[in-house]
Amino acid sequence: MSTTTEDRTGMPKHTPVGWPPGNRRQVLVKTLWIGVWLVFLSSPVEDLVNGGHSTGATVAGAVGLTAFVGAYLTLVYRNMGRSFSPRVVLTLGGVLGVLAPVLAATLGSAWLGLFVYLSVAWGATLPLRAAYWAIPASGALMYLIALRFGEAAEARGLILLVVLIGFAMTGVGQLVRTTIELRKARATVAQLAANEERLRLARDLHDLLGHSLSLITLKSELAGRMLPDHPDRAAQQVADIEQVSRQALVDVREAVTGYRRPRLAAELAGMQVALTAAGVVAEVPAEPDLATVPEESESALAWALREAVTNVVRHSGADRCVIQLLHRQTLDGPVLELSVEDNGSGGSGKGAGNGLTGLTERLEKAGGTLEAARVRHGFRLVARVPTAPAADVGSGA
Repeated sequence: MSTTTEDRTGMPKHTPVGWPPGNRRQVLVKTLWIGVWLVFLSSPVEDLVNGGHSTGATVAGAVGLTAFVGAYLTLVYRNMGRSFSPRVVLTLGGVLGVLAPVLAATLGSAWLGLFVYLSVAWGATLPLRAAYWAIPASGALMYLIALRFGEAAEARGLILLVVLIGFAMTGVGQLVRTTIELRKARATVAQLAANEERLRLARDLHDLLGHSLSLITLKSELAGRMLPDHPDRAAQQVADIEQVSRQALVDVREAVTGYRRPRLAAELAGMQVALTAAGVVAEVPAEPDLATVPEESESALAWALREAVTNVVRHSGADRCVIQLLHRQTLDGPVLELSVEDNGSGGSGKGAGNGLTGLTERLEKAGGTLEAARVRHGFRLVARVPTAPAADVGSGA
């Protein structure tokens, strides 16, 4: 099945399975992909031109063939993206199921190839249970019509093609439906994750500010009552209000900083989705062991991963990316090393951009290092951050 890469507008260059076309290029690609198989209709067309049929039969055959092709293209083209309702699918499938045997039975064995298109349409669009009955039935009907014209030998080979390609298309249709369901599920999961994160922030802010604001309100009321008779005591209440307010501001800043801090495991999962959506074959490690990694180091490495994958998707033109995450022992102590290597061009080649410069500064602040350079078959970025020895973590517990 086709993969996708993004053009300058951010749209996929090729239409992936289960996606309706989003621009003219995708419409053209999808039309060619489906229309190229119509070349096997050359036998009915040749029969209309040179078959020696009467004028009425030729006209009726041309109209029937046009209707058959129109119904086939409408059903397969549309249903491979946004599915028709079951009633429309059954109606168009029924039209094909009537036209194929009628045309083949009345105009000759050259029209038996229509059953291949009938099998493809039924396999791709009908529910599995219906397709499992309809495909063998279409093969059997084609064989009976072939016997009428004494084409038993040809029919035996064609019936195998009809049945096999029909059942193969049931797999394609199921893949399309599964892909659409997965896209919907992924969107739902992303929405639920965003909602959960908003709820977490709301709970944190409520816990942080609820007590502080209640205390500020109480002390403000007390200060108001003490004025003007007890200015000294009122001033003390105002001083307490200032202290509580400053502490509340610090707590809010810490909460927001933690909210914005990226997590390495989440970034790995998100980057795999981004690379796959961009048509890049991704090798991503399993969830890493971060027990010995300080939060600041993990955050810096997560930013490095995000920047590296963004460069791969937007600038490199790569179709393969390998991400590795390893614990290493160096002369300076244990480190966690992130490596992102692709087989692309490495970008514009005009030196380190603002992203890499800012990333270097962020890693240095966490005590880490950054290396980014072209390699033989692409570009490689390596980021390292220090980790605490396992013994230190155990003793701290």
